[in-house]
Amino acid sequence: MTGAGRPVGELLRDWRRNRGMSQLDLSIEAGVSTRHLSFVETGRSRPSPDLILRLAEQLDMPLAERNTMLLAGGYAPAYPSHELSDPELAPVRAAVRQILDGHRPYPALLVDRHWHLVDANPAVDLFTADARPHLLTPPINVLRLSLHPDGMAPRILNLPEWRSHLLKRLRQQADATNDPVLRDLHDELRGYPGGDPAPVSDALSRVLVPLRYRHDDRELAFVSTTTLFGTPLDVTVSGLAVEAFFPADGATTEALRTLAPS
Repeated sequence: MTGAGRPVGELLRDWRRNRGMSQLDLSIEAGVSTRHLSFVETGRSRPSPDLILRLAEQLDMPLAERNTMLLAGGYAPAYPSHELSDPELAPVRAAVRQILDGHRPYPALLVDRHWHLVDANPAVDLFTADARPHLLTPPINVLRLSLHPDGMAPRILNLPEWRSHLLKRLRQQADATNDPVLRDLHDELRGYPGGDPAPVSDALSRVLVPLRYRHDDRELAFVSTTTLFGTPLDVTVSGLAVEAFFPADGATTEALRTLAPS
């Protein structure tokens, strides 16, 4: 937790500034006086758990950081954090498994909030077949696997564009969550070779950034989607995302059907 050991007012002030809000802005949104908010930030007033959660909601803080702020204020966490294997998350596991299995023969994987691989369907082996063992030792970070020279990078035909897309997405996620782990990962990945994006030259690339991937003597083209749980109240569930890849042309569709395991 990024704020462990820090006063609740200090955490609140940092998150408010991270969101680009003034004390007046936040006080209006949360329905609290600016004076009281100022007293909370300076430590002159102790906020109630209800006020902490109200402020955290207006600041769109991740559930884990809401728990951190509650602990800093001397209160118990409000949101549980189960292991994915716990009985309470059986419906979550079932939903994810249905998505992963239903997406075959196309690749789909489940990642946590730090982009560690949690689960995948067999079609993902297409992306990992030639990666070096050190990138496939758990915990496997899928962004590192994608952009590392010992991972997928040598087979990504539009590496500059794909790299730029992933780095932009990761930077936005790090800014939104204020997560130092994601910031460190962004700094690491930014140091990998990749080149500068070329001008857009085809119709598909004018709409979104495809993944163009070489497998044996074939060029495969994918578009990707991200699926999140819509109303999470558990820290673990709130960080889960299913990354699904769809064929972007008929040749890729046919190739994936041919390559699919029986």
